[in-house]
Amino acid sequence: MVDFTVWDIFRNLLLAARWTVVLSLIAFIGGGLVALLLLVARLSKARGMGRLVGGYVQLFQGTPLLMQLFLAYFGLALFGVKTSAWVAASVALTLYTSAYLTEIWRGCVAAIPQGQWEAGQSLALSFREQLQHVVLPQAVKIALPPTVGFLVQVVKGTALASVIGFIELTKAGTMITNATFKPFVVYSCIALLYFALCFPISLYAKVLERKINASRR
Repeated sequence: MVDFTVWDIFRNLLLAARWTVVLSLIAFIGGGLVALLLLVARLSKARGMGRLVGGYVQLFQGTPLLMQLFLAYFGLALFGVKTSAWVAASVALTLYTSAYLTEIWRGCVAAIPQGQWEAGQSLALSFREQLQHVVLPQAVKIALPPTVGFLVQVVKGTALASVIGFIELTKAGTMITNATFKPFVVYSCIALLYFALCFPISLYAKVLERKINASRR
């Protein structure tokens, strides 16, 4: 057994937490870009596109993230893609995030009154121009709080990447526990670090929600 002090444990976990942050940002930014493309495709009303995007959303929302990570890790190699924990975790979490953000943003766009679309049509705006100049600027204000709030779920979801060998906060905690035999201390520090990451995000989402509600009055 290695004799680690509490500070040694916390310091090593803090170093591992940076990879939790990096993976969260990759998943959130990548998922946001994919979600935006899926949202536009769904709103375009192209034949069959709504069902296709809807099926994509249901697939990733209706299956466990853990299973998606396993499929990405073991399945990408079948297509000749060099599989690593980094690649698999990034791909799985990006797709998972995109499915949820697509549905969140679709609901926000649906909250815009139909009259706004009709106003854009009366000005002879194309579908792209209606989205860009009329609908999306209003939908963004509604979407900000739930989007920021969902980032908390992404951060916590990165913990599952430990099962495929990605060394983030939870995986590092398991390794330190095996070396020190101090699970209570280690996992208490892990919980504290996750709270330190997630609480400010949750607080910011609530502040945004209050500001938007106040602006509507």
